[in-house]
Amino acid sequence: MRIGNGFDIHTLKKGRKLILGGIEIPSEKGLIGHSDADVVMHSVIDAILGAMALGDIGEHFPDTDKNIEGISSTKMLKNVMKLFTGKIINLDVTVVCEYPKLSPYKKEMANNLASVLQIAPHQISIKAKTMEKIGEIGKGNAIMAFSTVLIQEGK
Repeated sequence: MRIGNGFDIHTLKKGRKLILGGIEIPSEKGLIGHSDADVVMHSVIDAILGAMALGDIGEHFPDTDKNIEGISSTKMLKNVMKLFTGKIINLDVTVVCEYPKLSPYKKEMANNLASVLQIAPHQISIKAKTMEKIGEIGKGNAIMAFSTVLIQEGK
């Protein structure tokens, strides 16, 4: 058994789509990044890479690579899963944002992640927290996510 942890944060900007957990969430602001800036997917990618001791997202998808500019983070996770040789036991994700409220979307995010990871949705926990109006996230200027994955090595 191995554990991996992942973290990501991106700022918000008006006029961008908000993609979290591979789904579009209605919002007047979206995350800024080299890809679609999906902090949930990015933290999951880092957690899985960490559990396999294969570096981090920046090593596999550098923000200096013009060929992947605007890439879907779901596609990035699918590429990482091609390297994965184990079995995911469970995935725990915490998303921290002031808005939008994510409760209506957590199940859809878990279902999407389960599909990409080829596991059952009940193996995924997604929690949404706020910063109680503290800091940049609390002001609605950014969103961050933390992920922890437990894997069993081998197939």
